[in-house]
Amino acid sequence: MAQSAFTWIFSWMLQKSQRSLYLRCWMISGVLRGSAVTGMLTKHALPGLPLSMHCKPRLSDSSSQISEAQTELCIPSSFSCPSFAICSCCEQHLWPARRPEPLNKCSDRCCALRQAWWALGVSRLVYPYDFRLTEKEKTSICYLSFPDSYSGGLGDTQFSFRLRQAGGQRTTHYEDDGKYNREAPLTLQRESAHYFGYVYFRQVKDSSMKRGYFQKSLVLVSRLPYVNLFQSLLQLIAPEYFDKLEPCLEAVCNEIDQWPPPVPGQTLNLPVMGVVIQVRIPSRVDKPGSSPVKQFNQENLLPAPLVLPSIHELDLFRCFQPVLIHVQMLWELMLLGEPIVVMAPSPTVSSEMVLALTSCLAPLRYCCDYRPYFTIHDSEFKEYTTRTQAPPNIVVGVTNPFFIKTLQHWPHILRVGELKMSGDLPKQVKVKKLTKLKTLDTKPGIYTSYKTFLHKDKTLIKRLLKGIQRKRPSEVQSALLRRHLLELTQSFIIPLEHYIASLMPLQRAITPWKNPPQIRPFRQDDFMKTLEHAGPQLTCVLKGDWLGLYRRFFRSPNFDGWYRQRHKEMTQKLEALHLEAICEAA
Repeated sequence: MAQSAFTWIFSWMLQKSQRSLYLRCWMISGVLRGSAVTGMLTKHALPGLPLSMHCKPRLSDSSSQISEAQTELCIPSSFSCPSFAICSCCEQHLWPARRPEPLNKCSDRCCALRQAWWALGVSRLVYPYDFRLTEKEKTSICYLSFPDSYSGGLGDTQFSFRLRQAGGQRTTHYEDDGKYNREAPLTLQRESAHYFGYVYFRQVKDSSMKRGYFQKSLVLVSRLPYVNLFQSLLQLIAPEYFDKLEPCLEAVCNEIDQWPPPVPGQTLNLPVMGVVIQVRIPSRVDKPGSSPVKQFNQENLLPAPLVLPSIHELDLFRCFQPVLIHVQMLWELMLLGEPIVVMAPSPTVSSEMVLALTSCLAPLRYCCDYRPYFTIHDSEFKEYTTRTQAPPNIVVGVTNPFFIKTLQHWPHILRVGELKMSGDLPKQVKVKKLTKLKTLDTKPGIYTSYKTFLHKDKTLIKRLLKGIQRKRPSEVQSALLRRHLLELTQSFIIPLEHYIASLMPLQRAITPWKNPPQIRPFRQDDFMKTLEHAGPQLTCVLKGDWLGLYRRFFRSPNFDGWYRQRHKEMTQKLEALHLEAICEAA
């Protein structure tokens, strides 16, 4: 049976007061790596019994608060785990742990969840146990699982992050990467150099704690950008886990181990904790903008208690509500791959806004880097905050006010407040000059000197306003907004598709007696000449400097990524036609 994608769940419990904590928790196998262990052997880790590790905090220079930490580790008796567990703060303590028998003892599996779609980890345990995360990755995941700035709110919140894999690409553990990526939409392909993290964070008052409350996060890590699916999964798992701890995750592991692999175009029923999640995995052959709900009905499957209309689409109307009149400007900035900072009051708002921005180019793939949630502890902090070179082509979401000072040299900064749905049009932020960006008490707004190439679409704003007056559901408003952005992107990309298709050699030039003919080079001047008769004005009513927008687009990473992908597909098509000609001549 082909192995499929892995996902790991990490869980940390942190009792915080009012100060940041330098906390690193990880599992290693066989030998100790990283910093030296200064603690003494204190307890044996018996399977199924929790261990309490009290760690002295390392005080951060950027905060004036005091913190303490307690980390709880439990090794279930039926899970495969590494030989050593380490919790590292200022002092480190080591407990040896024997390796229990695998959960699934079938001879065709090396470990409990090796062939599962997404594997799980319990506490600081990582499953499958033979997968290696670097110390840098584990430290980053730990920091990204908690808010970077003080928040007085209580309750449960969810957010997501994207983490660069240390050391570049590695050999994957699953064999269906190529097939899945060939059939999946470009925007949903499995990434080989990044991890996606989905966080369920709980902050609860607790009088037994010295500072009156503790914080706890459950994090699901995957290479798949299925934000809706994985956040819905965490909504089911996390509350039960907070009450029942490790035994709950062990039961979830057994169920998820039976899930089928994600196959584009198929509708899957995914049972977990007494609920069946029904999802459809989008396919590259799907018509852009088609309704996934209709496709569900066409599958003619049994009804499921929890049907997700989409595995990845966000509520765009809710995410963009404070910037609706500037959506077109943001679309241009994303199209051109401009560096953008999203400053938000919480990781939830930050991550949703960044993901909404990257999705507004669909079906065109956003080829630049993006970080839905970024902290001052991230390993790329110096890279992004340096003033010795231009900011990289990236969209980064932050919550710590410290970034207002360290990133004020970036050309585009979006400052937003809490996203609240109301019966009226939310207050729209204004476009302001970067010189008005204050280190303290920065008001919401788009701080940029960018001048748009295209005029605003007032018709869209009127339709959305009419929808608010008629109390139209947010899902419908989002569909209107998504349709507008889809048509705008298609109007821009169709002339490029027509021109690059003309560079393909004629089929009659393909003979079995010669090498395949070469694709003609892309000449920007020749393309610009085609716009007069086959430009975006044929499909889009917007007026403006389309030629200037194309010239800027040619210098962006998005054009480079689009051209490389199309050139690769055309080369594969030529090779297939050449091979077919050889077979027919034989």
